[in-house]
Amino acid sequence: MAESPRYLTGDGEGIREFIDKFDVFLFDCDGVLWSGDHTFPGTNETLELLRSRGMHPRAETPKASRVRHEQQHQIAGRLPEETRLPRIPSTTEEIFSSSYSASIYISRILQLPENKRKVFVLGETGIEQELRSENVPFIGGTDPAYRRDITPEDYKRIAAGDPELLDPEVGVVLVGLDFHINYLKLSLAFHYVRRGAVFLATNIDSTLPNSGTFFPGAGSVSAPLIMALGKEPVSLGKPNQAMMDAIEGKFKFDRSRACMVGDRANTDIRFGLEGKLGGTLGVLTGVSSKEDFETGPTRPLAYLDKLSDLLGSN
Repeated sequence: MAESPRYLTGDGEGIREFIDKFDVFLFDCDGVLWSGDHTFPGTNETLELLRSRGMHPRAETPKASRVRHEQQHQIAGRLPEETRLPRIPSTTEEIFSSSYSASIYISRILQLPENKRKVFVLGETGIEQELRSENVPFIGGTDPAYRRDITPEDYKRIAAGDPELLDPEVGVVLVGLDFHINYLKLSLAFHYVRRGAVFLATNIDSTLPNSGTFFPGAGSVSAPLIMALGKEPVSLGKPNQAMMDAIEGKFKFDRSRACMVGDRANTDIRFGLEGKLGGTLGVLTGVSSKEDFETGPTRPLAYLDKLSDLLGSN
């Protein structure tokens, strides 16, 4: 049975001991650094503290609805002008999103036949831009042609395999957070997978923290397909280790001296544990509760009420 994590809030000596074990901190963003458009108090100061001690904060996020350069501006825009670039990763290459992992997986790992290299996307512009960056052809996504009700004629055309509606070159269905999901998109994705397309998901998070509460996450978009198809997609977000391998390949860090910080036990904390990092740190400003961290099947090494409690090491 997993050991109970150490509760560090208010324990200055314990916090100092914990921080000193690591050279690198990998941060989930939503629920840890901010929620929606609200940056948690003390976030900037906490990241500055870690950097002042020679540690390297790295931003990692499951958001597939935004592309990395937009996340870069989002991160930079949350910090005062004088603390932007030195305090937290702010170049495109330093931000790892699940849509980026998915585009790399499709373009560099999947060995698709020449005539099956197109992707049908259930998602927003962030996924599309990452696919373009890897020269991966796609359809669906934000195309207005798919943002409509299904018609009786559509049923007949799909059943007949009409190539003008079911593109024969589609070899992958990629599902992310789609704010315009509808029955037509789900029906097309369902039939592409039934015809042999690879079923991928940017991430399978059930919920999305925003404005102090929760909303359906990317996992809620893939859920109807999972039910209908009777199969799970390959998820390219946390806790999939393809993302960890990519981060390690970029930054060349020692995993035993790295710590994953997150608000969600079944993705963030599991990501760090399965990646064999030296430590995992939970925060209670997002999805998982104190009970989840203390008694759940996936437990961090330690946890805090909020990230800024690390300032208590001063």
